Amino acid sequence: MPIIERASIRKVLDSRGNATVEVDLFAPIRVRVAAPSGASTGAHEAQAFPKGGADEAVRLFTKDLGPALKGRDVADQEGLDRWLREVDGTPNFSRIGGNLAAAISLANARAAAAAAGRPLYRFLGGRSAGKMPFPFGNVIGGGRHAVGGTTVQEYLVVSQGPTVAGNVFANARVHHRLKEVLSRKFPGEPLGRGDEGAWVAKLGDEEALALLADACKTVEKDLGFPVRPAMDLAASEFYRDGKYRYKDRALAPGEQIEFLVRLAKDYGVYAYEDPLDEEDFDGFAALTKAIGKKVVLIGDDIYCTNVERLRRGIASGSGNAILIKPNQIGTLTETRATVETARKAGWATVVSHRSGETTDDTIAHLAVAFGSLGIKTGTVGGERTAKLNELIRIEEELHEGM
Repeated sequence: MPIIERASIRKVLDSRGNATVEVDLFAPIRVRVAAPSGASTGAHEAQAFPKGGADEAVRLFTKDLGPALKGRDVADQEGLDRWLREVDGTPNFSRIGGNLAAAISLANARAAAAAAGRPLYRFLGGRSAGKMPFPFGNVIGGGRHAVGGTTVQEYLVVSQGPTVAGNVFANARVHHRLKEVLSRKFPGEPLGRGDEGAWVAKLGDEEALALLADACKTVEKDLGFPVRPAMDLAASEFYRDGKYRYKDRALAPGEQIEFLVRLAKDYGVYAYEDPLDEEDFDGFAALTKAIGKKVVLIGDDIYCTNVERLRRGIASGSGNAILIKPNQIGTLTETRATVETARKAGWATVVSHRSGETTDDTIAHLAVAFGSLGIKTGTVGGERTAKLNELIRIEEELHEGM
């Protein structure tokens, strides 16, 4: 494998208009990876940037990390990732930032794939890479992603047809359908979109789920394959003083579990992400025992792509799936370790974008390489469709036997 001949960095915009970093490696082919940033972040995830933000990350790279990358063999992914940990020297990448670490780590993987003459999904996943993930598309928004929306952060559609292309367009069809429904429901009122392109309206939390479930049924009937609603509650964001505080109710943890069980039954919910507080392993276990055979229960803030926290969750039966975000943990090696731990335990993985995204399409390749159940990418918007369109291209390559 070739060595890194040169490395460069720049500050670029994410989809919220904030600064993030983009790294180029020359080995000798140039590869490029940009890092996203989240708004709703778990307490246990890597710090996105060092003190001083993206500017400080650029300074550190230019002064120290970039020059030190020169001469490294791109085949040594684990060695590079260990070096990133050593250079940072903190448990949560607070010195250099998880965004910078992830951009360097994933750029190295891209360089190695390019040197091998293979697409990234094939390079990381081998000949077994071929299972396409279900796209999870955000269609109604609230929480930290949408001012004035629901308490629940995301209402998603998960289309489950035979092709990823069909599922991408089915999800978009639900998004269009909801625009029509909301325009009729709120005539003359402006209809906005949140950070991830989901519709924002003055809806109650259960009311929003009911509208989504109806839209899913309509599209499912038209297309002839399952189209299901899902929710990312980001429950830690509205758990205060021992209760989950919605606009119209405050629920104790046991009542929250009962509420979620009923919603799953009444509306055919396919998946819940972060349905309980990020420290409530016992609550996750109780919910899993109640509906885990019928509903995908995804931990994001509770696990933060961290293998040690995931092992604790597996031991206690706290969920049956984990969200995977490389910049939550900082390196590809640690991301893969978490994925492998989940797979060995029979847990599903869902690779995810962040609310502050770029047009980088690396996570589309990771979801295919990892054989993930799903990929959260949004439904519309250029930074979201960059991933969706890359999935369509990958599916086409797989059918052609590339």
